[in-house]
Amino acid sequence: QVQVVESGGGLVQAGGSPRLSCVVSKSVAEINVMGWYRQSPGKQREWVTTITQSGSTAYADSVKGRFAISRDNARNTVYLQMKDLQSEDTAVYYCYVQHQFLNYWGQGTQVTVSS
Repeated sequence: QVQVVESGGGLVQAGGSPRLSCVVSKSVAEINVMGWYRQSPGKQREWVTTITQSGSTAYADSVKGRFAISRDNARNTVYLQMKDLQSEDTAVYYCYVQHQFLNYWGQGTQVTVSS
């Protein structure tokens, strides 16, 4: 069992640059894939970004160039640095971990962008 806990959300002004954190109960150096999804009101959950064990990253077109994912193996943490936030980025952001063919999710952290 892997525990996943997100933090760092809140009310942010348009154009802001918050950073989300995702702490994992297992060494992230041993985890194959980690990433973030988000879900806006009335919409399906959508993939945002992924980072692999080797450090390779991928991003949805909607966030490419504005969001950056990174991992700190010493702190068992994955970060999502966001910048130039827009109203359409308002969503609950979920961290996920793929380990030994299972997916683990956090409870989500709300990010609300105000204009």
